[in-house]
Amino acid sequence: MCALRLNVDGRIWNRRQILAAGLGAAAAWPLLGRPQSAVALVRVNTGDYPFTLGVASGEPAPDGFVLWTRLAPRPLEGGGMPHENVQVRWQVAADEAMTKIAAEGTAVATPELAHSVHIEVPGLEPNRWYFYRFMAAGAESPIGRSRTAPAPDDLPGRLRMAFASCQHYESGLFTAYQHMVEEELDVIAHLGDYIYEGAASKATPIRKHVGPLLRELTDYRNRHAQYKTDEHLQAAHAKCPWLVTWDDHEFANNCAGLISEKLDDDPSAYLIRRAAAYQAYYEHMPLRKAQLPHGPDMLLYRHVKFGRLADFAVLDTRQYRTDQPCGDGNKPPCDAVYDPQSTLLGDAQEQWLYRKLDASTATWNVLTQQIMIGRVDRKPGEEIGYSMDQWPGYEANRQRLLKYFAEHPKLNPVAIAGDIHCNWANDLKVDNNDEKSPVVAAEFVGTSISSGGDGTEQRKETPDLLRENPFVRFFNNERGYVACDITPQQWATHYRTVPYISKPGAPLVTRRSMVVEAGRRGMHQA
Repeated sequence: MCALRLNVDGRIWNRRQILAAGLGAAAAWPLLGRPQSAVALVRVNTGDYPFTLGVASGEPAPDGFVLWTRLAPRPLEGGGMPHENVQVRWQVAADEAMTKIAAEGTAVATPELAHSVHIEVPGLEPNRWYFYRFMAAGAESPIGRSRTAPAPDDLPGRLRMAFASCQHYESGLFTAYQHMVEEELDVIAHLGDYIYEGAASKATPIRKHVGPLLRELTDYRNRHAQYKTDEHLQAAHAKCPWLVTWDDHEFANNCAGLISEKLDDDPSAYLIRRAAAYQAYYEHMPLRKAQLPHGPDMLLYRHVKFGRLADFAVLDTRQYRTDQPCGDGNKPPCDAVYDPQSTLLGDAQEQWLYRKLDASTATWNVLTQQIMIGRVDRKPGEEIGYSMDQWPGYEANRQRLLKYFAEHPKLNPVAIAGDIHCNWANDLKVDNNDEKSPVVAAEFVGTSISSGGDGTEQRKETPDLLRENPFVRFFNNERGYVACDITPQQWATHYRTVPYISKPGAPLVTRRSMVVEAGRRGMHQA
């Protein structure tokens, strides 16, 4: 991993010094990894229904998956549970009536983890659907549906996936999820900005955030809980397993490794805040114990395999990156953009990614990550503006990745991303300035669920943007999600949009479908 440094009041802090500063206030860090007592209350009176946040599953493997729920009878008030361990029963069945039990057991919901549970279910059959539920405090949860991945050497005929990102609660309704659950999906990927950390708006939004700007653990917990009270988001979680990764708003806007967007932030307070954000994220996501945070650190990048059809490399482009160059924003590239020491992934994650790709036997290799790789000039006309917060701000790291794809043409690489609240389909090239430079990967960028409010099909500058960036094959500025139909022969991407989110009832429209043929570079319109 590359060295991380922070300039504070003219003094350069390295990672060890920053962590030491944080340790000075370690009592304020969320305490994870502590031994959990085996004693749990089997009977506890919560007064209200405890499964207000629904159920979820994730991380499908050939022999199982992760099941999640959190006991929270008063979800916006810290959960409302007694400060005691509580026993939670869980069941997995082959039928929705829950009569053919395939696995069952008990777990302990602890106050240290906000009474959330993460069950790593073993011993199931590969490539099949299951149903699950939880029981605690005299109540039963809703029934959720999940599925196992195919066996490692199996080549399934089809995988149906949707991906989404950027769901600002105040900006609009989660109507896209209402439509998403009507699709026959095997997995949903969420690519970041699951929550937004800002204080409740002083304007008149469609619906209001609870609490202040998020800094404390309780505040992050309440915000996650508020988002999970949305009925359409709950339904999508119960529909099928999820793969999740974060972007910046799960913690703090434009966070870059150990460096805050706000130059006057105290380094130790910043790390304490990050520890709180990471813990609350883990508490509300269907993640494995391997992702359990340790103070301000959380290992989120990982590999999920769907037989020999698709390998998903789930990446973290926030925790290990160096500072955004050139003062951030959409700008002409400065020298720092080309600095070989500048990184989005960090050395350890980047080398891990190449090792996984080297070992892959899958037809499709999917970079499941947050931010656009395509080097799009975002300013029409003679002025140049590349996003310093996305891959073009870290050109040396971007070039290494694209050159790797050029040298390994059999990988069929596909990158998926979110972050920028609009839809893009990009042919990725090593050199955009060379018309003869071959396409080395396909990139599909999804718009937001709600961030940005009601969208428009196009922007005023769209014709100029497409003319000046010929590798961009599609652009759209509405809200929605992206559905992908993946077979051994082709990858079909469908851009699903809704015309408004400021009121309920928006219809679903498929604005464009793009296809990539296995073994061929470049995409075409379906």
